[in-house]
Amino acid sequence: MRSTRVFYGWVILAIGFVAIVGGYICRNTFSVFYPSIVDEFGWGRGNTALIFSINVLVYGLFAPVAGGLIDRFKPRYVLAAGAIIMGTGVALCGLAEEKWQFYLLYGVVASIGLSMAGWVPVTTLVGHWFIRRRALSLGILGAGFGASLVFAFVAQYLITSLGWRSAYLFIGVFAAATIAPLTILFVRRRPEDKGLFPDGVTAEESATLATAHESDVRRTAWSRTEWTLGRAARTYQFWLLFFVAFTIMGIVEQIAIAHQVYFYRDAGYTPLTAAGFYSAFGVSFIAGTLAGAVSDRIGRERVFIPACLVCAAATSLLFLLDNADYSWLPPIFAIVFGFSLGAGPCVFYASVADLFHGANYGKILGMMVLGFSLGGTLSPWLAGYLYDTSGSYDSTYVLLIAALLASALMMRLAAPGKLSPVARPR
Repeated sequence: MRSTRVFYGWVILAIGFVAIVGGYICRNTFSVFYPSIVDEFGWGRGNTALIFSINVLVYGLFAPVAGGLIDRFKPRYVLAAGAIIMGTGVALCGLAEEKWQFYLLYGVVASIGLSMAGWVPVTTLVGHWFIRRRALSLGILGAGFGASLVFAFVAQYLITSLGWRSAYLFIGVFAAATIAPLTILFVRRRPEDKGLFPDGVTAEESATLATAHESDVRRTAWSRTEWTLGRAARTYQFWLLFFVAFTIMGIVEQIAIAHQVYFYRDAGYTPLTAAGFYSAFGVSFIAGTLAGAVSDRIGRERVFIPACLVCAAATSLLFLLDNADYSWLPPIFAIVFGFSLGAGPCVFYASVADLFHGANYGKILGMMVLGFSLGGTLSPWLAGYLYDTSGSYDSTYVLLIAALLASALMMRLAAPGKLSPVARPR
């Protein structure tokens, strides 16, 4: 007889959602702090964007370590410690006066904390609790990432009302004080720790599903492989997905996060209006990540590839952004771009889990995040440098379109659906 109690995995997922929102508020609001810092100190956009680039680089370099920590130690302590380190680094940015202080506090301290409390540990944790609903659970976590983008409007309001220094203090304290207690009190590593099975099924259902799954995967040795990082790295699928992370999340997503507010402000919109468009992008990003859950039924490539193509088409609208006759363009761009971009990372991470989930998944996922961080380190600085030298973001728009098309092609070649088909409804 099925229990009427709520599956504890939903509690884990809810806490993971809160951790993603609180953690990525600290990074994804950079786009609204960026102009304020440039205005106060008079630094160039390239050098100032390097603050964000260092953050992404350190985050990625530490991601495999964070994945190892979550595989080895209790997740609740890893997540709580990360939240406190991250919040402290962000809060202390309010005292910074020199670039090197931003590079250290925001670029190194905050990013190490985020790596310990962010995507790799949270998705590794949630992956133990949800198997059949993998894309749905990742979509909900991705919606948390999108919600952190929506907070940009609140961050701009805090900056306008209190100044950027007090805003950084508020955000850092808020993130640490929200995430750390919840994870300490409620997080558990696996369903077995609560006497449960993944997805909330009964013992009988779990045995039946295991038998059915085995019959589905006998046609390929891939799903029976015990994946280690070294074994995964000897496959071309691993490296294709590594470079998908480099392009769609490293180049496209990080340029959008770091520079999008400037796209609108350079076209003549006020700071609050620009932050409003950026928040609309975040709302659409949430919808896109949730829509990505349909890949659990129709396949990863069938969602990811069209999403990249639609995102590239939306990006082409940016060439008309400063035309006063197209006042409808910013909200249309924000909505379409956000929705299509939101679907991509959700399906990407589900594809990585489909192919390489196992006892060493945290380390493997950490390497994928390293791929994203390498692209994310270069791209915000490069976009700022290209603007400083040309006075325009046009070359950046070309780079975004090229990265999206490359992402679609590489996912097509990786073809995760052929090696590890998604579960079909029975």
